[in-house]
Amino acid sequence: MNERFSRTETLIGTDAMKKLSAAKVAIFGIGGVGGYVLEALARSGVGSIDIFDPDKVSVSNINRQIIATESSIGQYKVDVAKERVISINPSINVTACKMFFDESTSEELDFSKYDLIIDAIDTVSSKIALIIKAEREGTKIISSMGTGNKLDPTRLEITDIYKTSVCPLARVMRTELRRRGVKHLKVLYSKEEPIKRVIEDGESTRHAPASIAFVPAAAGLIIAAEAVKDITHS
Repeated sequence: MNERFSRTETLIGTDAMKKLSAAKVAIFGIGGVGGYVLEALARSGVGSIDIFDPDKVSVSNINRQIIATESSIGQYKVDVAKERVISINPSINVTACKMFFDESTSEELDFSKYDLIIDAIDTVSSKIALIIKAEREGTKIISSMGTGNKLDPTRLEITDIYKTSVCPLARVMRTELRRRGVKHLKVLYSKEEPIKRVIEDGESTRHAPASIAFVPAAAGLIIAAEAVKDITHS
């Protein structure tokens, strides 16, 4: 038994640990949600993870993103994330991709090599392209809906996209996916009504995107738990 994962193996068994070690996962978006998915999967013993995100760490990320610290500001998120998970498990195989995923870049990737895709992207068009490609190539996918403007992590749950309610992002995704013939999609979403905050900017006002430390983190950990279940029960 590998001492690094001995507590996990005691809980889920040797066969499940072997499945996790042999698994290959792709995570798109290494932000507030995706960073915690990556952290939990690395600590759970997943053997190979490809991470995709074109952005660099900014000061405003520090309030909720596990990779964001004073020392990581200005660095590419995927580079910081890769260094972090290798420090957790030196044996993990991590590929850091500074890619913005959309229809124009989707054909560069082969999803058939993955056991699971995690969608933690916040752009609707990219989410749709990712989901359509995963379905076309027969790869399991879990998609995160909105976690911004929320305060209650206990309202988060895993369900099918067509059973969601309240979440504005899920509403848009339901419409767009139904139009494209997607019949099922496993998602993480919140039943909490978004909290609306208004910023006054001179003579105009606008709704402000807001977030807090624990809701995206809880979302990422719930997705990671579902991912481990999907991998070990397959």
